[in-house]
Amino acid sequence: MKLKNDLILKAAKGENVERTPVWLMRQAGRILPEYRKIRNSLSGFKELVETPHLAAEVTIQPVDILQVDAAIIFSDILVIPESMGLKYEMIEKKGPFFPKTISNRNDINALNVSNVEDQLSYVFEAIKITKHELSGRVPLIGFAGAPWTILAYMVEGQGSKTFSKAKSFLYREPELAHLLLNKITEITIKYLKLQIKAGADLVQVFDSWAGILSPEYYEEFGFKYLEIICNSIKEVPKTIFSKGAFFALEKMNNLNCETIGLDWTMSIKNATQIFNNKTLQGNLDPCVLYGDYNTIEKKTKEMLHKFENYRHIANLGHGVYPDTDPEKVKCFIESVKSYK
Repeated sequence: MKLKNDLILKAAKGENVERTPVWLMRQAGRILPEYRKIRNSLSGFKELVETPHLAAEVTIQPVDILQVDAAIIFSDILVIPESMGLKYEMIEKKGPFFPKTISNRNDINALNVSNVEDQLSYVFEAIKITKHELSGRVPLIGFAGAPWTILAYMVEGQGSKTFSKAKSFLYREPELAHLLLNKITEITIKYLKLQIKAGADLVQVFDSWAGILSPEYYEEFGFKYLEIICNSIKEVPKTIFSKGAFFALEKMNNLNCETIGLDWTMSIKNATQIFNNKTLQGNLDPCVLYGDYNTIEKKTKEMLHKFENYRHIANLGHGVYPDTDPEKVKCFIESVKSYK
């Protein structure tokens, strides 16, 4: 089906666009009352992720309500460890929790990477429903967590400011860390390819905890596996978002992907000098959306001006925060669309 609005795909491929396309990380849910109404009618977050017709509905809500240029499938990066046999819980106001964690070779050997198609069939079904319901209005983004970020949760067992348990695993058991990262990478490639087969028009890999590693350790335990994923996915444009890893931007210029996501701490000037054949995505500070409408418009246009004459997809430098006013989000989107 031909897309009515293919601005994001064109921008990712470096083709001419009549204006800068825009979407937001974490746009599906959180900020929208329409999302909360559905979410509150269920037992929890995971039920929503695992119910394809509802996941599709909340995926499409920001396209209808916020008028963004792409949908991103409503899911969670932690469906990957779950599909391998490591179950997680999503605890209200606290985040993810793994009752069992990975600590030794036996734990890693017990992980199953062979049946992702069956285990995560609800994600692929949600993508198919979403594609049908969108009727070609905008592209659909699929996604996965990067191997290092997934390992961090599987070893730590929950969110953390330091992920010291997961980081110490790299120092104490480097061989086991690589064994686990290889398994996560293998299943992630299968997962992304199945999302594309189901209808995803482009994919993004989120390395949420990239910035907590040293440059040396990110190269060994993070970047290396992003390279394998990028070289294995050839069907659609790929975006790599390594939050906090400003030190790795020069290496990322060599990644076999179309788009690099920038968080709000990364210098646009520096990035536009480093990258010569990539599209850049981002990078407005999500907290700007707490400002008044004039501030949001001013800061958005300042950002766009810095990206001028450079391939760009407008976004925030991380996910939109849950208590952000949807009208302020609309102001950001309109400011991008009206920029000349």
